[in-house]
Amino acid sequence: MTILQFFLWSLLKVVVVTVILLLSVAYTVLLERKLVGRIQNRWGPSRVGPFGLLQPLVDGAKSFLKEDIIPSGVYRPLYLLAPIIALGCALMSIAVVPFGDPGVVSKDGFRFFQISDINIGLLVILGITSIGVYGIALAGWSSNNKYSLLGSLRSSAQLVSYELALGLSLVGVVLRAGSLNLDVIVRSQASCGILSWNLFGGFQFVAFFIYLMAAYAETNRSPFDLPEAESELTAGYHTEYSSMKFAMFFMAEYANMIMVGCVATLLFLGGWTSPFGTPENFILRALVPIFWFVLKVFSFLFLYVWVRGTLPRFRYDQLMNYGWRYLMPLAILNIVGTSLWLAYR
Repeated sequence: MTILQFFLWSLLKVVVVTVILLLSVAYTVLLERKLVGRIQNRWGPSRVGPFGLLQPLVDGAKSFLKEDIIPSGVYRPLYLLAPIIALGCALMSIAVVPFGDPGVVSKDGFRFFQISDINIGLLVILGITSIGVYGIALAGWSSNNKYSLLGSLRSSAQLVSYELALGLSLVGVVLRAGSLNLDVIVRSQASCGILSWNLFGGFQFVAFFIYLMAAYAETNRSPFDLPEAESELTAGYHTEYSSMKFAMFFMAEYANMIMVGCVATLLFLGGWTSPFGTPENFILRALVPIFWFVLKVFSFLFLYVWVRGTLPRFRYDQLMNYGWRYLMPLAILNIVGTSLWLAYR
């Protein structure tokens, strides 16, 4: 494969994955509105297109066409940069995710079901997603609004506390696989079907619980959505944003939800591997892994929405107390337990 071919194939992968991710973001919003509607005994969106399936397209058009208002007291450069940072970091992290079996369809080492195969892929995801908080912090500070500033400060404190617990919860998985490469981590769970998934082996169900709680807090989702608590801060860090800039924060939140679901699938639920073995047919071997990967991510998103429609919002002191006094020590104990278990084996 020549350099030009490599560049063109890479560009095509970036375009295809970005379009699919943005469409997934749009229809995750519809999924949430539908499921929360059912939980609250109502229909949800049902009028635009069959079963309301065209509602995301209308919402996107509305975001573009709404009047863009920039308050006079904002610090304009950072005010405009903040939503770009938030959405950009949310989209970039998908580059290292293998969303199918990369080894099935490959040519000259070039993988078709992964944009970039990096040996430290997990570390790259953690680094990029942690930078995303700068978008929220800058939005709150540059808006010249005290509600926005309080929301951004809450988000920064949340991320510092829960990012530590989230990172520590993944150490056990890395110890079991012996690598930070996402492909290697998935293949280490493929030996005995569902029983070899990290969720069911070596104390990692504890790590999955810690990861789940930290993911809710890091993505600012209910019951940990304190940075944008409507009852306290109007809309939090994006109070002064309108039109497409507000939509970019909205898209970043749902893109982060999908990213968290992808990481959970790869690290704890066996990634693209099937519980029923690998089919012999070449086409099925290429497509079935994608089906299982999407199904597992969808299940994680369904859990996200179910929790939002079920649990009330925590107080901020309860949130921080829960992170520092319970999740952090539990994550450290999980590392110790996993290390002792591996040494015993």
